[in-house]
Amino acid sequence: MAGYLALGLLVAVVAFAAYVRLAPSDPGRWHVAPVADGPVGEVVVAGLNRATLRLAPEAGAPAELLAQLDAVALATPRTTRLAGSVEEGRITWVTRSAAWGFPDFTTAEAGADGLAVEARSRFGQSDMGVNAARLTDWLLQL
Repeated sequence: MAGYLALGLLVAVVAFAAYVRLAPSDPGRWHVAPVADGPVGEVVVAGLNRATLRLAPEAGAPAELLAQLDAVALATPRTTRLAGSVEEGRITWVTRSAAWGFPDFTTAEAGADGLAVEARSRFGQSDMGVNAARLTDWLLQL
């Protein structure tokens, strides 16, 4: 009996891991205008699984900042571009956690007010500060 229970638990864990890694990422859901809260130039924890950042135009031309952020993001391990481009003025990246492959989505948009960035998790109630830490790291690399 214990063997069947252990096997059932193993199958459930493998199925969950496969779902997290293989579930499609819909650009229509994630590649949307970011909502950036808080003071300019500061990463703000905007909920249990969300962080935002705003950069003023004085920090550089918004399109140039977006291009620099794109390079920084794509140099981040396990990060790929989901949708958008510098020319479009909005980019969404997916960054996956190392062990389970949980996806986090980060969207940046260049506009007249500067650059707005929002990072959010797809799964779970809390990201344990991962999105804010990633935005802080990216900001330091700009």
